[in-house]
Amino acid sequence: YSRLISNHLLEKILEELDISQLIRTYKNAYHVGYDVYGFIKLLVFGRILNPASKWSTVKQNSDYTTPILKESKQDFNVYKALDFIYAHRGAIFNRINTSMVKNFHRTTQKIYYDVTNFFFEIDEADQDLVLPDGSIDSALRQKGVCKEERKLPIVQMGLLMDEQGIPISVECFPGNTLDHLTLATAFSNSVDSVKTQESRFIYVCDKGIGKGEAIVYAISHGIGYLTSRTVRGASKDEKAWIADPEGYKVLSDNYKYKTKIVKKKTTTPEGVTLEYSEKVLTYWSKKYYDREIAERSSFYEFVQEYLKNPTSFRINATQIPAVKKYLKKSVVNLKTGEILKTSDLSSILDVEKLKQDYELMGYYTLATSEIHMSDQEIIGTYGNLVEIEEQFHIMKSTLDTRPIYVRTKEHIIAHLTLCTVALIVMRLIQKQINAKHPEQIDNDLLFCNVLSADRIQAALNKWKLEKIGDTYYRFCDTDDPDLALILDSFGVKIPRKCFKISEVKQLKTKMEMSV
Repeated sequence: YSRLISNHLLEKILEELDISQLIRTYKNAYHVGYDVYGFIKLLVFGRILNPASKWSTVKQNSDYTTPILKESKQDFNVYKALDFIYAHRGAIFNRINTSMVKNFHRTTQKIYYDVTNFFFEIDEADQDLVLPDGSIDSALRQKGVCKEERKLPIVQMGLLMDEQGIPISVECFPGNTLDHLTLATAFSNSVDSVKTQESRFIYVCDKGIGKGEAIVYAISHGIGYLTSRTVRGASKDEKAWIADPEGYKVLSDNYKYKTKIVKKKTTTPEGVTLEYSEKVLTYWSKKYYDREIAERSSFYEFVQEYLKNPTSFRINATQIPAVKKYLKKSVVNLKTGEILKTSDLSSILDVEKLKQDYELMGYYTLATSEIHMSDQEIIGTYGNLVEIEEQFHIMKSTLDTRPIYVRTKEHIIAHLTLCTVALIVMRLIQKQINAKHPEQIDNDLLFCNVLSADRIQAALNKWKLEKIGDTYYRFCDTDDPDLALILDSFGVKIPRKCFKISEVKQLKTKMEMSV
């Protein structure tokens, strides 16, 4: 028979993150009787290799050459381990950050932030709890705007990422929390773990987050920000400035940009007025223009067809949402969703607004508190925000963060904490491979990993040890190209021979990490 040996590599990374010593310290301090670190390892390894429910993951203990948990009678303690993780999640992320700074050269002058959500296969949202002191304990699983457009209860998750593309921490919010209302809490809870390195940093986020309370938080706490701004939703004067060709630096037929410094004011919740300066950069990109044209082509074709022959054109109810913003409000009737007659439509279609929107195709606007940041650094820094979307993709696909099989607030947050630790481990594997094999990176791509998370997962599942007789073992599939690449990146050399178990255990001590 053959069993997994890839946990040796995963455990090596956890040791570099120094989680084991932290867990043992807390275990002794709180007199925890079960193997809490064993459960954490088992749950993180299982999330990376074979994602499943917590109970099913515990049953994977026998899939490893050397079982992670020594005593099977401890299995039921997995849910106690989730409580432990929930209680000490802040300390876990703080320890990881300290190790990332020391061992992996983490820098956090710029911190990237974005929000996603995870749906639950339940019909009704959870009810808030009224605590004995009269305060409200908000339930996590609430109805909100689901990224997958499902009408199910969701949980919001905010992810903070460093400049190297490695997660820093996560925060969880009720599903009905608006994105821009999450930032202040996320940074307040995580700032201590990163401020030990950088006295000041800026956060980078998209326009759905970087507004209102998020800007107030940054200005009032001495934090910088870099965010995008809506173009079509901008003021009339702002649109005129964007469309005005005056002042643009034309780098090529495909790209131009211009900037300005504006004075602004904001008010804190306590009523204090704050004045600050903001640098606004708007650019036009042929690539972005072509993408917008492709995304909106069917709508513009529809408009052109209508304008050619309005008397015989009909609009059905499914087309109304796209047309609604171009209809004059004084005449629109949207109560029934019925088909609109073209005779009614011809008098209310705002052709001028359509023309204005078309002229703004391909433009993108960024705004930052860092008025001395160079134009190219602003554009490049914001471009890195795309990397956080890849983190969400890995969590929702390779790591199968959803469906979530636990239901209490504590266990949901513990689950997302474990998934984030698994994601950190996965990203460090990718970074190690990239560092050791830079010649395989596609430089034409903005972000490129030599191996995708899916390929790493598949390769690690092939790294097994097969028992031969009573005392000898041999490694399986070490000639698999992806597995060979991973092992080579960590300095693992496996000669073609049979091994004693003592030799196998020495492999982990010889692994090299140089990210």
